[in-house]
Amino acid sequence: MSGPGRESQRVGVLGGTFDPPHAGHVAAALACRDHLGLDKVLFVVANDPWQKSPVQPVTPAEDRLAMVAAAVEGVPGAEVSRIELDRGGPSYTVETVEDLQRMARDRGEAPPALFVIVGADVVETLPSWHRVDDLARLVTLVVVVRPGVDAPKHVLGWDVEVVGGEGIAVSSSEVRSLVADGRPIEGLVPSAVEHCIRSRGLYAVPR
Repeated sequence: MSGPGRESQRVGVLGGTFDPPHAGHVAAALACRDHLGLDKVLFVVANDPWQKSPVQPVTPAEDRLAMVAAAVEGVPGAEVSRIELDRGGPSYTVETVEDLQRMARDRGEAPPALFVIVGADVVETLPSWHRVDDLARLVTLVVVVRPGVDAPKHVLGWDVEVVGGEGIAVSSSEVRSLVADGRPIEGLVPSAVEHCIRSRGLYAVPR
């Protein structure tokens, strides 16, 4: 149902390179969904992660999208989004947020309440984000912290929510290295993601 009387959806925006998506990404999304009562969490796959692509190789966007689709399949309240791939060019969160609001208006819906989800380690990089002041006015910042890690309760210029993560110690770079070395990644990524990696021949060192 849409129209002026419809309550705004509460939507989490978990953006990233997802090279590859891992169990920690899924756990963080579910923790935010449950803690904040979100209607859904969008896994927004970066087309061109402009802060990473100049300094490290990045897997093609369609491969990363396929892995995220595999990661969230069957997970209630989690969806993959190709909005940044379709827009093309460098991926800026503020433009994604503006697009999500515009798309809701075009459907005759109230603009969603948007919650941008980041890890605690990302907070210090926020000043370098594109049009960061505009973004801060449009969203609530959700900082996911691992057990035992302190997180800022206040970030200047932002409305902030802090959510405790599940403490899953895994990184995308670790998964890439394990695959390249021929070592197991069971439990570090959803099984469907592992299948996607193997079937597409991703991260393996050419022989």
